Amino acid sequence: MNRRYFIQLSSLGLGAMMVPSALEAGVPVLGRSVTAEQLLEPGADVAIKKKMADVALNAAKSKGATYADVRIGRYLQQYLFTRETKVQNIVNAESYGVGIRVIANGTWGFAATSDVTPEGIAKCTETAVAIAKANSRIQKEPVQLAPQKGVGEVSWKTPLTKNAFQIPVQEKIDLLMKVNSEAMKNGAGFVTSNLFFINEQKYFASTDGSYIDQDVHRIWPTFTVTAIDKQAGKFKTRDALSSPMGMGYEYLDGLASEKIPGPNGLVGYRKSYDMVEDAIMAAKQAREKLTAKSVQPGKYDLVLDPNHLGLTIHESVGHPLELDRVLGYEANYAGTSFATLDKWKTKNFNYGSKLVNIVADKTQPHTLGAVGYDDEGVPTKEWDLIKDGILVNYQAIRDQVAIIGEKESHGCCYADDWSSIQFQRMPNVSLKPGTEKRNVADMIKGVDKGIYIIGRGSYSIDQQRYNFQFGGQLFYEIKNGEIVGMLDDVAYQSNTQEFWNSCAQLCDQDDYRTFGSFFDGKGQPSQVSAVSHGSSTTRFNGVNVINTGRKI
Repeated sequence: MNRRYFIQLSSLGLGAMMVPSALEAGVPVLGRSVTAEQLLEPGADVAIKKKMADVALNAAKSKGATYADVRIGRYLQQYLFTRETKVQNIVNAESYGVGIRVIANGTWGFAATSDVTPEGIAKCTETAVAIAKANSRIQKEPVQLAPQKGVGEVSWKTPLTKNAFQIPVQEKIDLLMKVNSEAMKNGAGFVTSNLFFINEQKYFASTDGSYIDQDVHRIWPTFTVTAIDKQAGKFKTRDALSSPMGMGYEYLDGLASEKIPGPNGLVGYRKSYDMVEDAIMAAKQAREKLTAKSVQPGKYDLVLDPNHLGLTIHESVGHPLELDRVLGYEANYAGTSFATLDKWKTKNFNYGSKLVNIVADKTQPHTLGAVGYDDEGVPTKEWDLIKDGILVNYQAIRDQVAIIGEKESHGCCYADDWSSIQFQRMPNVSLKPGTEKRNVADMIKGVDKGIYIIGRGSYSIDQQRYNFQFGGQLFYEIKNGEIVGMLDDVAYQSNTQEFWNSCAQLCDQDDYRTFGSFFDGKGQPSQVSAVSHGSSTTRFNGVNVINTGRKI
């Protein structure tokens, strides 16, 4: 929660019943409260949006702007919150307006309005140009904008078979109630479950000659199960092993189910997710955690499941390779970066072992970052960040790429709302799977002393994205190539370069899955973005493990 969200929530008069649950869950909500039926109303026709966009573009040029872009956005959100047998809240929100960005006198200017009329848009554009001209008085160097050929009139839509907003609210609540009841039947003392649905209807136009209409959908089912030992005064939790996805409700209907079997009956999910099955397993595992052996500190080989490794990738690779952090222009939320330009310029900086190949992309189907064009109208693509362990590139947008000697944006610019200015945001950042045929069971057979870690837990990383500590949801001790039981109180410590250089083995493409975050924060005022991180199960040798509990 931040001041901007608070002001928007307050000024737009969201119901008093709506605000607490969303804020308690740490969920940003933008826009006005609407009904579930209003979420299904069609937005403005594309021809009307083009006319409105041309008003802004023409007004900008007439006021002296050398470049302008306009984003007409309708942002829809539906969040459902439950606990045990009760529905805590249902949030339906809509935000609609226009954001206009210009370059005048070599300087950026931005303004936004909810008055989506020719008069309102023209006035907003005039404000954006005035801001740019005022800022130019203190601008030391003019903006260097990488060229971008206009793409004409095009469209892109998230591939889906079931629009989540078209599914009746009662059906969604019934699913959450079943999740809760099945978890309680199998040993849970408490359970909360949630569904998050987002639809971004975005129209982008620029003086480069682009008119781009996009319809982006995202889904995230999640829960937390708590098991209690009243006599010992202990409790343990297990969160859902789902991943947020760029999909529709088909992610939850089981028709596209593709489960990845693991040892000890553990299951990973790829194309669809069985929320009830996971909740039953979570309740049993949370109870098992109550009596799990506390880990002995020391060096272990770690076998990390994709649902866990995604967060480590996010923090130790995704954030430090954002070019604005590298340059020190951005430090909010996640600090700057140890991966400075001098390391990249050597062309031989060992970020990881030769097995480590990490790519950035906004094209992989069903991921959170997947779109056809970014919020600067740049077609999206895939590019290398780390190749054979060597740092080879960063994440950069149109006004940054000249700094690293490139002439084309990477296509990773994003704004979380029409009222927010777009800036460089993390694309999907993923570890390529191994090329040798190998599954999780094969990998575990080769480990003499290790720990198999599943799910994201607590974490800590310094302001240079270098020294870190990560926990998890589930920990299994490996001895002489076999899982021998559950462990507790596990966290591992390392630094980014040491950790990635300890990467010793990867499972193949058949084990590849994604982890994701709906609410990755950056900037001031803060914005959130959605991003996925893919990998297969991966082994890291000789990592320092500590005991986070009070007793050993």
